[in-house]
Amino acid sequence: MKILIADDEPLARSRLRRIIEDMGHHDIVGEATNGKEVLVQSGELKPDLILLDIRMPQMDGLEAALHLSNLDNPPAIIFTTAFSEHALAAFGSHAVDYVLKPIRRERLEQAIQKARKVNRAQLVELGQNDETDHSRTHISAQISGNIRLVPIEDIFYFQAEQKYTTVRYTDGEVLIDESLKSLEEEFGDRFVRIHRNALVAKAYMDALEKLPSGQWVVKLRGLNGALEVSRRHMTGIRKLLKQLSS
Repeated sequence: MKILIADDEPLARSRLRRIIEDMGHHDIVGEATNGKEVLVQSGELKPDLILLDIRMPQMDGLEAALHLSNLDNPPAIIFTTAFSEHALAAFGSHAVDYVLKPIRRERLEQAIQKARKVNRAQLVELGQNDETDHSRTHISAQISGNIRLVPIEDIFYFQAEQKYTTVRYTDGEVLIDESLKSLEEEFGDRFVRIHRNALVAKAYMDALEKLPSGQWVVKLRGLNGALEVSRRHMTGIRKLLKQLSS
């Protein structure tokens, strides 16, 4: 089995490496120190299993696992954690494999034997049960079998088009299969609905403009063109723009 070790602590990575090497029958293909490195190395190394620390800088293990779950053939994941027993109850209830630090060989062997792929629904609910904020820092899209990350702060808008959602951001656009409803629930503090098919970043909203046709549109800073605002959302958008301008 090809294994990727992910932990921001060098001593923790070394301990895991020694334990796995002592087991035999496994190949350690790489090490990562944060969630972003996990995603890059997963695309390059194609591990069967990732030993994934939860608390890491730049991007934590739960978010990295969420992005990995979007792949057609995601790796199996075992979380490594120093969480309290109370917090670990959420992992057990969602059938997510974990090993508690300091890691013992016997426990790790058991976890590896039953290692499984986790799905997005399990990870979302797991994040909701954690006391910390697990809103993602990035949106991910699968491009040619690899993961492309888009920072949330770079996104102008989300727009639903048939079965996909377009993510327009500072460097272009990508398609994802997440619904506007789920995105609004997760990022409602940063995005506002202007139409049944569109969420716009509050930080980029510039002005309302009335077209000759009588239709109102919202203009965004740094983006050519404008997006239609439905009558249903006009009052709220007017109020929001006044708040933002003040």
